Amino acid sequence: MNGTTMDFPLYIITPAVVRHLIEKRGIDEKAAIKLLYNSKLYSVLEEKATGLWHLSPLTLAEMLCEELDTGKVTFPEGQS
Repeated sequence: MNGTTMDFPLYIITPAVVRHLIEKRGIDEKAAIKLLYNSKLYSVLEEKATGLWHLSPLTLAEMLCEELDTGKVTFPEGQS
């Protein structure tokens, strides 16, 4: 970790977000992981200063689904 990106919380958050994405989209684990890691949401989630890692995995999965559907991510007030 270089001080600006997150490591530890992502190890906990990522599997839960992937599980929610699998359930919501009916896709396999490999596809869900690829979608998450290639998303704008994940690049912002990695940045410690955004505080997105405080959000629940369900909220993050819903934000990712929004990004996949619309190409945009709506961040909670005060975060991005």
